[in-house]
Amino acid sequence: MGSTPPVFIGAEEVEKHLHRASLLLPALEAALANFSAGAAGGVVQPVRTVVPVHRHGGFLGVMPAYSAADDALTTKLVTFYEHKKDSSVPSHQATVLLFDPRNGSLKAVLDGSVITAKRTAAVSAIATKVRIWNRTKEKAVKFANSVNGPVQVCSSAQEAVTGADVIITVTMATTPILFGDWVKPGAHINAVGASRPDWRELDDELMKNSVLFVDSREAALTESGDVILSGAEIFAELGEVVKGTKPALPEKTTVFKSLGMAVEDTVAAKFVYDSWSAGN
Repeated sequence: MGSTPPVFIGAEEVEKHLHRASLLLPALEAALANFSAGAAGGVVQPVRTVVPVHRHGGFLGVMPAYSAADDALTTKLVTFYEHKKDSSVPSHQATVLLFDPRNGSLKAVLDGSVITAKRTAAVSAIATKVRIWNRTKEKAVKFANSVNGPVQVCSSAQEAVTGADVIITVTMATTPILFGDWVKPGAHINAVGASRPDWRELDDELMKNSVLFVDSREAALTESGDVILSGAEIFAELGEVVKGTKPALPEKTTVFKSLGMAVEDTVAAKFVYDSWSAGN
């Protein structure tokens, strides 16, 4: 009695308030730096809990976080399924719960798929000219037709990455699909997929001969098969580069293993909610 029911902000509304990923850059840079600052940064974020759904080949991830700087408290619930056949259901689906940190009341339920896509794009360095490869060519062509600017559809992963300055992998691969001898010296790789300890996107040669950055050391050493199975040494968290305590080493071949962090969803959800509230 007397409590205000939570609002629901669906995908279309989230997209409207978060139409450009670049809107999140200042908040995300601050959140990454605060996370890497430890207790002084005011970010409380355990490694995500993942519940396997073996019967159906899926997983449920639970990602809570509190950011003192933003005074924002959220939990993201994300499911990811490796569909063996083409399906109309996305492989990843997400919902973000935004709480009032003063009393624990649920303020909003937000579609998390758009939030995840936008914050991942903002955290990753995305090139303006793109060459793409997908195991299903029709999907690659569909993507190319939806993007502004020049996009070249390639017939193989090797063709797509040869000579590239920036390479982005976003797959459900369980064995490597990107190999060190394909990658030119000095390239940068944003490795977004393979978020389980026994999944791989990058081979040992690439992992061990690159300077490795992660969003969270603890998460990478718990969840990333690319890091765990290769035994590659972590050079720095991205937040340490943002803070200026570790160099970016632009002349080296670099890998950013992006597992995604709950605090990124926290600041993105708060941004959307504040924008939505201002217009209502």
